[in-house]
Amino acid sequence: MISTETPDGASEEGYDRLRRAQWLAGRARADGVARRDMLRLVAAAGVTAGAAGAASALGAPRATAATGAQASAAAAAGIVKPLPADRFTIRGTNAETKFEAFAGTPFLTPASHFFVRNHTATPRLDAKTWSLRIWGDGLKGGGAREFTLADLERLPSVTRTAFVECAGNGRSFFTTQQGRPASGTAWTLGAIGNARWRGVRLSEVLRRAGVSRHAVDVQPRGLDAEYVTDDGTNLGRVRRPLPISKALDDVILAYEMNGAPLPADHGYPVRVLVPAWVGIASIKWVGDIEVSAQPLFSPWNTQFYRLFGDTYPPEGSDPLTRQTLKSAFELPWNAAVEAATTHHLTGRSWSATGAITRVDISTDAGTTWRRARLKDTPHRATWTRWSIPWRPDSPGPTALLARATDTTGRTQPETTVHNTQGYLFDAVVRHAVTVV
Repeated sequence: MISTETPDGASEEGYDRLRRAQWLAGRARADGVARRDMLRLVAAAGVTAGAAGAASALGAPRATAATGAQASAAAAAGIVKPLPADRFTIRGTNAETKFEAFAGTPFLTPASHFFVRNHTATPRLDAKTWSLRIWGDGLKGGGAREFTLADLERLPSVTRTAFVECAGNGRSFFTTQQGRPASGTAWTLGAIGNARWRGVRLSEVLRRAGVSRHAVDVQPRGLDAEYVTDDGTNLGRVRRPLPISKALDDVILAYEMNGAPLPADHGYPVRVLVPAWVGIASIKWVGDIEVSAQPLFSPWNTQFYRLFGDTYPPEGSDPLTRQTLKSAFELPWNAAVEAATTHHLTGRSWSATGAITRVDISTDAGTTWRRARLKDTPHRATWTRWSIPWRPDSPGPTALLARATDTTGRTQPETTVHNTQGYLFDAVVRHAVTVV
């Protein structure tokens, strides 16, 4: 069970239940997508118990339609930074960091190693002409307000250290470990990066724009290209609403990453950062933010980024908010490890709900466990590096397991409940190695 309590005690879970009921009853807006399309798409996502899953019903984005060498070329063209093969695995329009590439890197992920999750392609924007438009009936007087990058930089700045992680990170293990397929990009564990973000509080910008007491939702929208599925449905630009309570809490409009301007692939010139929440909430290349006095919905909190499957209602779970708890080894998959030699196994664990308190390691496929040494002072919404020595004696195949526990008392389970779109995998991963 994933905690959905906001820091101020308000119930995100209850709020989202209300939003879902309002949307299904037709009492909320989903601007830019015809209601008939939304109903059709949600219906398709709600009947994805079969192997094909929701993505097959909805159709893949046009940007990922190519296969083989064409797909790799298209992905390279859509991502600006270099993607060396020893560091990244190309997955359609995305680039997953190979977790072994984090070995030797610091606590903060360099931009050169940070994964890329694009729905279409990285836009090339000019900070000099960029502006952010704040608009909607949740503002006093209903008038819009614009901010340039210089305007934002003149406001009081804040710095937050937090990971950004795709909701589907670990998705492939639903199939490889639990024997049930899940639709979507087959991430292993590298769809995550941890950085120090600097920017301005979203609450400060909303206050200056004149947010009213009637506002209930805030919806940032990106400036990347419109997202079109194979069946021709144009879902518009990527956007996802936040409850006003979250928007006024710890969300920032970030313009720096690790002390430098945001790289193009990571949201230049300004992105939203929603600490601890699934990555889709942290909209890149933000261009406008709607402030609404009524609930807002988009494809990214209706047919995407909800849990569908046998154990969930037909309309799916509430929209996903917080990420979950995971661990990974900084070691290649199926690595060959020399016997009768002491190896120092390293890795990282992270949690969205609490700080990591301990990490237990098994080098014999779960028969025995030892406690790893934590390298960093643990904090919520960042990762903690750890290490442990291992001297294998007997040659042959085995599995390495890392199991984290956080300050809420949650420990990674042996298995996790399946959902057809493969979100929030948090079970202990069996990392295959061979002792030689």
